[in-house]
Order: sequence, then C-alpha cells, then structure tokens
Amino acid sequence: MALVKSYGAAEVVTGSCHLLELEDGLKIMVDCGMFQGHNEHKNFQHFGFDPKDVDILLITHAHLDHVGRIPKLVKEGFLGRIITLRSTLDLAQVVMLDSAHLMEEEYRTNFKKAQRRGEENKVKPPLYKVEDVDAVYDLPLIYAKYGEEITLGKDVKATFHNAGHILDSAIITIDYKEKEEQKRIVFSGDLGNHNDMVMPIPESIKNTNTLYIESTYGDRNHEGITESTQEFKEIITDTLLSQGNVLIPSFAIERTQEILCILKQMYDNKVLPPCKIYLDSPMAIRATRLYDSYHQELSKCCNDYLKRDGTIFEFPYLHYTLTPDESKKINEEDGCIIIAGSGMCTGGRILHHFKNRIWNPKNSVIFVGYQADGTLGRKLLSGAQWIKIYHEKIRIHARIHSISGFSAHADQRELLGWIGDFETLEKIFLIHGEKDAQVVFKKAIEDKFDKKVHIVKEEEIWI
Repeated sequence: MALVKSYGAAEVVTGSCHLLELEDGLKIMVDCGMFQGHNEHKNFQHFGFDPKDVDILLITHAHLDHVGRIPKLVKEGFLGRIITLRSTLDLAQVVMLDSAHLMEEEYRTNFKKAQRRGEENKVKPPLYKVEDVDAVYDLPLIYAKYGEEITLGKDVKATFHNAGHILDSAIITIDYKEKEEQKRIVFSGDLGNHNDMVMPIPESIKNTNTLYIESTYGDRNHEGITESTQEFKEIITDTLLSQGNVLIPSFAIERTQEILCILKQMYDNKVLPPCKIYLDSPMAIRATRLYDSYHQELSKCCNDYLKRDGTIFEFPYLHYTLTPDESKKINEEDGCIIIAGSGMCTGGRILHHFKNRIWNPKNSVIFVGYQADGTLGRKLLSGAQWIKIYHEKIRIHARIHSISGFSAHADQRELLGWIGDFETLEKIFLIHGEKDAQVVFKKAIEDKFDKKVHIVKEEEIWI
C-alpha cells in the first residue's frame, strides 16, 4: 500500500515536506521547505525520517518554505535524484544561498556578542552554510518540462503541470501501480491567483485517486485585482504627494515582479509622481533577472514589455541596490518607494527601513502577501503599536495597509473552481494552511462537492 506522511505544512502554512512510500519501497519526497514564524524552531529538529532512505526529491517551486531545508536534507545524508524544472533549480539556488548567507551572518554577529559574555558555546550554529547549498547541486539533477512524463521507478511516473504561482511552479501528478491497479496522487503545490499579471492561470487536472491541496487562503476570497490595483495606486500617490515614503515588504520571487509591473504601468500612464524606486534586495534583483531570462513562461503582458523595451521590469525611476552601503544611502532620500525583503519581515533589509521610517506618520507600509502567524508582518497587520527591531523599541505611526488581491495564492473561490475541474476524485487532503482556515475550507469543499476531506496532521500516516 502507498503511504503518505507529512513532515511540514501540516496545520501550518510553512515547512512543506511530504513523503510518499510506494508498495515496492520507493520513497519519493515532495518539497523540503523551511518553517517560518512560530514554527522556526522546527528547522533545527530531526526530520522524523532518515534522509539516506529517500530515493527521489520532487520540487514544486522555489519559495523558501518549499526548498529551504534541502541543504539540511543533503547535509544529513540524502543522495538521491532531484527532479524539477530548470528555472526552479536556478531560483532555488538564489533562495537557498540567500538563506545560508543570512544565517551565517546572524551566527557571526551572535557569536561575537556571546564571546563578550563568555557564552560562545551557547550560540546555535547556522542550519546550513553556503557549501551545503553547493552540495545540493552536486547531486543527480533531472530537469522536467511541463506535461512530460518522467520515470521514477518501475511503473512509476511523475508529470509536472503549470501551477501559475511563481516562475515554473508546478502541480505534480504521480502515477503508480498498486496490486496491478493504476493509481494517481496529485500534489497541488501552491496554486496561483487567476488575477496575476505575471503568471498564467493554474492548469486543470482531470483525474486522480488522491489530492493533496494547499489551503493558505481556503477561508477567504481576495479583493478583485482592479480594486486592489486602484487601492495600491492611491496609497502610492497619496503618500508621495505628502512627501512621505512607501515601504513594501515583498517576497523576492513573484510578488516583487508583479509590483514592478504595476509601477511601470503607472509610469507609462504618467500617473506615478516623480520618485526614486529602490529594489533593495539582492535576492529580488537576481530573481527579477531570472524572470527576464525565462520570459517565455510568463504572461503576454510581460512579453509585450520585453518586445517594446528589451526588458520586462526596468524603467527610469527604478534603481537596484545590491550592496549594504547602497542600501544605507536610501536613508538620505525622501519621497521614495522602497521594495525590500523579507516578505514577512522576519529579517533582511526591510527591518532597517522600518527602524528608520515606521515611526513617521507621513510614511506608508503596504503588505502585498501572506504574513504567517508569529511573524513581524502579522503583528503589524494585527494592529501592534510598538515593535522591537535590533533591540530598540519603536513606535508605529506609519499607515499600515494590506492588499490581498496581489497574492500569488489562489483564494477559496479559485481553489474550489480548480477542484471542480476534476472528473474523478476520491480523497482530498488539506495541507499548507493554518488550522482555522482549513476548517472553513474543509466545510466549503464538503458542502460544494459532497466529498470527504481530511486536514493532515504532522507525521500522520495516510494510505
């Protein structure tokens, strides 16, 4: 019997990691992501399985919560094949190297402080280092293409389908035989929002026995893209005309590119007040350049820009700040837009900009993506009046905005529509969502389709 056990993204959004063991003993892992927010401590815990026993790792896409623990997996003994799309591996390298650099830098800082206290033996080493990321790319890498069957073992095949979430994100179908009967299991990965300006809509799948589906926004529907874009433009314009600054904590992959497209449209339509726009994230800059490289996977809108300008995202107001010194110089500017990571405000350069600007009522903060429970971003959205950054308590006077229509995740309506495209579907399992959202989504599926739905618990075994 085929068994599935989830070692992450079970009743939480982050840490995606699912292990499928087939009748013949073949062990296939789908994703190996990092926990974020309240669950960060789990990154340092034992996986719950022996990485040496895993034969194949399939990757749905390159977000940190889907790839962030792969270097740890390899470091602890995984020697199998890694299968995904080429651009996913390129993006994953950017994401994992950035993660490694941040953890090493944090370790060095904490170690110096601990030395002064004589407590250096208490400092936790980084989860992995740059050389551990490099080791991932020494393993056998197999590049998938959308719609192409890849043989994993005897009578076992995987196919990647476009999930429309970020560049080359994938829904993965795994076909196998069980007691001579043909079976299929589908892992949705993260499904994209139909209103995305950069990505196409998710591909429909027609048949499966078992579906593991994400549920990040299973309890709600997004604002319409027209309304969201208009709200975004109004906040930008009002803040700049009031001599304020706009801070946008943005995920380096997908959300940043969509925001750049909207700002470029505003510039083209002469509705963007003169300003400097800083993309203050080395990872986002590298990701944006990769999006340019893989433009054939993007929307018609993006490719029209490429034909016209020779670039999808760049325009005169936009400035890239790669080095720390360039980032610090932004503090001398007023009337600017700053796009910086991390998207959930758990680290990165956005914290420095918060420290310098979030106390000023002229400024605005715009959240354009999901904020996991326990993150600084969630605290700000929940109405926190004070935050602590680098051991300094700071009063929040900047205006805090959240625009859900830019989410790279499908909302409840879109998730239900995607499920409704299945012609045959037996079992539905909910992963990659917070428990409260999953309870709502579970009822919505049961009411609409009259099917049994199960919310997956961590390390729970399902057949």
